Amino acid sequence: YKARPDPDNALPHRLRHTRRVMTKPFPLKPLLDLSKNRLDAATRDLGELIANEQEGARKLELLQNYRNEYEERFRDALGNGIGVEALRNYSAFISRIDDAIRIQREQVQHSQRRTQAGKQAWVDQRNKVKAFDTLQNRHDTAELRKTAKGEQRLLDEHSANRHRARNESDGH
Repeated sequence: YKARPDPDNALPHRLRHTRRVMTKPFPLKPLLDLSKNRLDAATRDLGELIANEQEGARKLELLQNYRNEYEERFRDALGNGIGVEALRNYSAFISRIDDAIRIQREQVQHSQRRTQAGKQAWVDQRNKVKAFDTLQNRHDTAELRKTAKGEQRLLDEHSANRHRARNESDGH
């Protein structure tokens, strides 16, 4: 008499321990991690660039507002009558404010160009991460298919062995 395998047991003992077929790790994982780190750095850099641009724009607005206020005071002083020396001082100061506004406007424009370049660097890095993510998803899908095929092959072998064992025990 040969003992028949338990039909309620889905897999024989030797297969229960090897049920999960080992998958290969994603070979480009180090590059994916590196690109993610670079994306994080590009995100931080872009945040700083945007903050600097906003700060420069705020300073420019303050200078322009100050100039407008000072020019208004200058007009009021002209309306009330001012001396030549005061007129010269007002004009010189407004000229210095205009120079500061011009310099600040150039700095804001430079900051805007740097921010735009930072945005492009961020987009480029994000696209690299997306590409590696896509490759990893394809790799994972392929590995899952291989695992499923391997598990199915083991189940088929087990089923064939059970069928053969049943036939042999019935025939004897």
